[in-house]
Amino acid sequence: MITVRPATPADIETIAGFQIAMARETEHLQLEESTVLAGVRQVFHNPELGKYFVARKDTEVVASLLITYEWSDWRNGTVYWIQSVYVKPEHRGGGVFKTMYKHIEEIVLADDKVRGIRLYVDKSNRRARQVYEKLHMNGEHYDLYEWMK
Repeated sequence: MITVRPATPADIETIAGFQIAMARETEHLQLEESTVLAGVRQVFHNPELGKYFVARKDTEVVASLLITYEWSDWRNGTVYWIQSVYVKPEHRGGGVFKTMYKHIEEIVLADDKVRGIRLYVDKSNRRARQVYEKLHMNGEHYDLYEWMK
């Protein structure tokens, strides 16, 4: 059985490890462990930055994601952005992300100040796009552009 809970400081090293693995897997980047650990810790020290959630199967943490916040003047409310999603490879395809997404969706539905959920996905990640579409999300409305220092 998969359960989802808010992450705690005891999860920091696991979450950072997931982020390092994801960067290596998806973008062939080798991230600096100390930088990632510091970045994850910042979220716990500054809750306005976001909130991590972890999924557990039995007693093992098998996935994590980060929610960050965007103010929408059009909707007079907050939009949750799902970021930094990582599911351990051996647990993919087993409903872990779906369970996490449904958990976040329930939080959004229960809070009148939160208007919806967004996420971004690499255009070449067909598997992830199919998962998101099965959850009734759509990628038809916006393209993401960025500039990174």
